[in-house]
Amino acid sequence: MPIMFLTQNDSFILGPIAKVLGVLINYIFEFLNFIGISNIGLAIILFTIVIYMLMLPLTVKQQKFSKMSSVMNPEIKMIQDKYKGKQDQASMLKQQDEIKAVYAKYGVSPSGSCLPLLVQMPILFALYRVIYAIPAYVTRVKDIFTELVTNILSNQKAVEFIQSTDSAKQFAKQSFEESNTIIDVLNRFSTAEWISLAEKFPELGETIETTQASLNQYNNFLGLNIAETPWDMLKVAFAAGAILMIIGAIVIPVLSGLTQWLSVKISMSAQPKNDTSSGNGDMAESMASSMKMMNNLMPLISVYFCFVLPAGMGLYWIASAVVRMIQQLFVNRKINKMDIEAEIKKNIEKYNAKRAKQGLPAQKLSTTIVKEAKPADDPAAKEERQAKQKKASEYYNQGNAKPGSLAAKARMVQQYNEKNKK
Repeated sequence: MPIMFLTQNDSFILGPIAKVLGVLINYIFEFLNFIGISNIGLAIILFTIVIYMLMLPLTVKQQKFSKMSSVMNPEIKMIQDKYKGKQDQASMLKQQDEIKAVYAKYGVSPSGSCLPLLVQMPILFALYRVIYAIPAYVTRVKDIFTELVTNILSNQKAVEFIQSTDSAKQFAKQSFEESNTIIDVLNRFSTAEWISLAEKFPELGETIETTQASLNQYNNFLGLNIAETPWDMLKVAFAAGAILMIIGAIVIPVLSGLTQWLSVKISMSAQPKNDTSSGNGDMAESMASSMKMMNNLMPLISVYFCFVLPAGMGLYWIASAVVRMIQQLFVNRKINKMDIEAEIKKNIEKYNAKRAKQGLPAQKLSTTIVKEAKPADDPAAKEERQAKQKKASEYYNQGNAKPGSLAAKARMVQQYNEKNKK
């Protein structure tokens, strides 16, 4: 049973989400049609903006967790060091309770970084599904194919030709006696395949011209047909010597890779640096290196996919990357202005209010932010220790006594007593 392409996705998780998103993009396209701008490219951009705006609270929550993690990690590490080597059940339960209290103090949960991603991933996969199969969800686009598909289905040779094209290979498991399958294939047709269909079946010529004219009106975005792949555009452009078309076909994949790379860079700038002081430094460094390689590789992979997928997908990737960058800059600014001490006080009140509802006594949590101790060989820590030693020496060596003499030591005892006198 087909679950992809024009026959709308009916999988357990993605199906319902894709249908909701399909209704949304259909409304956006109808609105654009109402104001006289029937353009799929613009509909994709507006659709992307709306979806990412709806997911903004999840993005803020995820970044807040990252910010709080960088602050609370030293405190959690102290608890782990406190119970290090203790495997008895009582110690393990105490460690668990103390770490739970730290999470409550900072207002986050252990799953705080994973939950937003788990919510976003099905939405993004379904969103991709909708954009990749626009006629399955946008009624006006599907209606354009109706007359032509009816004529093709009444001509067995035309059906066999459709089934033999390169665009039909990805639909091999679907029935070519159904209109949805024919629309799926025609929606992937390259310019060369449209020309070949018209030449082989001249009786369909007028209907083909009408269908193509309507599709071109909907799919034309800044001079590019976003239903075609940039690779097919390049083949036609090189054959015709059309320089502008060549440039246009290259621009979308390149912009996709560039915007994806910039989006990742801005996103990573907001992440806390990996902690290598807990004894897992080599592992953390290895993970950081792997992550850096993936972050550099993924934009290059997106460039490849933008060449072989319809240009509309590349347009979506560009729009989504730009929206993510703007959102990330906004979120970074908001998070950086956050008063952590005020947040801690508010979180403790919420935590104790929750305990009160459960019939539990209020738990006293420290509002102090525990800072990670600097290593002994850290230059800043060494300089700080030297400054403190110099200040102490200047205080206790006041007077004319020779340093190290009995008089100097007596002077130090006297000043110590004066300093600590109540």
